Amino acid sequence: MADLARYTSFTSIDFEGNMGAVLRHLRRYLDDPALTNPFWQRFEQRLSQAEAAERPLADKLLLLHSHVYYMVELFEDHDDEAALAALRLLEEECF
Repeated sequence: MADLARYTSFTSIDFEGNMGAVLRHLRRYLDDPALTNPFWQRFEQRLSQAEAAERPLADKLLLLHSHVYYMVELFEDHDDEAALAALRLLEEECF
């Protein structure tokens, strides 16, 4: 029989809190007309769609997961260590 102890419960993970922290950091760049671009504008459209979806938690999580490398690049380009730390936590706990 499989060892069920190897499975970890996700009940104590704050998915919304972790996503919210990353999105707050990301918003500083998305909301600044000098820093945004068509790529991030499209991301914002997709985020709005995810938030309005039937399963917004899963859809937002998938959207963020699929843009991790772009967010890392953005945060590194601006030496935003706090944003990188929030993103690492999201990756480690939620992806």
